[in-house]
Amino acid sequence: MVPSSKIEVERVQTGLRIEKKMLKVLKGMAEFREVGTNEMLELILMHAFQNRPCFSEEGFKAVKALKKVYGMEYDVHDYEKFIEQSRTA
Repeated sequence: MVPSSKIEVERVQTGLRIEKKMLKVLKGMAEFREVGTNEMLELILMHAFQNRPCFSEEGFKAVKALKKVYGMEYDVHDYEKFIEQSRTA
């Protein structure tokens, strides 16, 4: 479906921090969908805000494969267990 009119938006730079393996999967999915990483994140958020799945069955298979490739062995239920890795100089 083609929108009848364009929606002008203003994008801003952000200091977004994201878990390293998750970012690799996000970039992989952006490549899979042939969009930029920022566009992929916007699409995921827009779907989440409407409580709708972002990916088709094929897309979810790609996510599963990318998670395996990049060692992303956690899911949404593990988020509260995340701790920031200490960095020493």
